Amino acid sequence: MNRRGYLRGTTAAAVGITGFAGCLERFGFEEESAWANPPLVENRPDAVYLPASREEMGMYGMAADGDYAVSLSYTFPHRFWIVEATEKGKKLVEVDADDSHHLMVTVWDRETHTVLPVDMRLEILQDGSPVDIGVSSLWPMLSQRMGFHYGDNVRLPGEGKYTARIRAGPVTRPARTGAFAGRLESIATLEVDFEYERSDINGLAFETIDEDRRGTREAMSLMTHGSQGDHDAGSNGGQGGDEALGSPPTGQGIPVEELPGELLGAERSGDAKVSTLVSGADRFTDGGSYLAVCPRTPYNDIILPFVSLTASVERDGSVVREAPLTEALDGEFGHHYGLPVDEFSAGDRITVTIDSPPQVARHDGYETAFFEFEPVTFTV
Repeated sequence: MNRRGYLRGTTAAAVGITGFAGCLERFGFEEESAWANPPLVENRPDAVYLPASREEMGMYGMAADGDYAVSLSYTFPHRFWIVEATEKGKKLVEVDADDSHHLMVTVWDRETHTVLPVDMRLEILQDGSPVDIGVSSLWPMLSQRMGFHYGDNVRLPGEGKYTARIRAGPVTRPARTGAFAGRLESIATLEVDFEYERSDINGLAFETIDEDRRGTREAMSLMTHGSQGDHDAGSNGGQGGDEALGSPPTGQGIPVEELPGELLGAERSGDAKVSTLVSGADRFTDGGSYLAVCPRTPYNDIILPFVSLTASVERDGSVVREAPLTEALDGEFGHHYGLPVDEFSAGDRITVTIDSPPQVARHDGYETAFFEFEPVTFTV
């Protein structure tokens, strides 16, 4: 089923005119009414949950410039939540009737194929001139199917050929070590040509999830690029990758069991999975030890960027080290938060406190999670 057909059916049922699919305009409904959001799960837990529907996505294309690569994808306009600075603060962004579609950009490092939390801006050109799309930049976002990416609902002036000009970089907030050291310090400009046709959006598949499963504490699986129902729709080729760049990454972290160092364990807080390791790698510290903390989504191991954390080390009843952790990118650890410590002793208690939630927008299924955190404790 495509989403417009589903939403037309539900709208028609609401006004007692079932059976008139394709004819809503006769009853005063504009085509944009089909952009109305699908149902929102009631009684949602303060945790990751299974939403009410699953939507297909199409890909417009990919591009590369220096160390950076990007993919440009699209799907139906839909609601999402912006995270605000206040505790458990979030603002709902509703679909506007003028929205043409939801554009999504994934930015990654070509050498390590690692998704990048990065400064980025989007500009849409037509015949070489900028067009007003209603937004000046895209939000960093979490979605259950795409993982970590950048996106927003945009408003194109009409069907036709366009160019997406994406400015990415430099990578500033995450410290860069190992394979990232001395790299990703410049701004890249990447362009993807695409053709917007409304029929591409209307033709995307839309699936509802069984009512008895909606709201359960689980998540949809990550997309498999290039497979049916993921990034293979649309009139622009729709491939899930290319030979030179591969498939876009989703922001899934390296399995913690494969990270170098001593794994102290994993705990849940705010429904995030918080894993902690101790490493002695010289690149992190001058002869001491390094505490690495990896907060991720609980089911698909998606990184949680733009988080503020503090760690304290308690020994024999006294705190011997307490400091904020630094967000970092490393060739072996990937995305994580770290703190150098002179040394650890057997029996040390490490308490990790999440001071502020991930400053990323959320799609359905993530908007109630990762807000109210309790400190988690590990023992060396």
